[in-house]
Amino acid sequence: MKRFGVAVFAAALWLSLCAFGQYGSQQPSDQESMPQGQTAGKKAHSKSHVMGKISDDGKSLTDKDGKSWTIDNPDAVKGHEGHEVTLRGDVDTAANSIHVKSVKMSGEHASKKKGGAMSEQPPQ
Repeated sequence: MKRFGVAVFAAALWLSLCAFGQYGSQQPSDQESMPQGQTAGKKAHSKSHVMGKISDDGKSLTDKDGKSWTIDNPDAVKGHEGHEVTLRGDVDTAANSIHVKSVKMSGEHASKKKGGAMSEQPPQ
């Protein structure tokens, strides 16, 4: 009887985790579900990301469509001036601004870092 109880508990736990995983994967982001400029009753601020090139002064970012985004906290991108990056943070689509929470390098620099500590040569 004790084994049966443990089996039922394990099955219930597994089903709840599966349901939670499906629920999380079906939520569309604000930028995917709405045309640009519309917010469907939500505030213009949303947690999201913007990809593009940071200006030489570090105060703005230009995306691939040529749209310019103002960086609210330029100290967060210090050292990435002139680089292609992905900025994550609070995006204000109405004001075309972003408050940066994290910076990730794009392109060649990012692909080199993915290799980690492994060398390209096989062990001998």
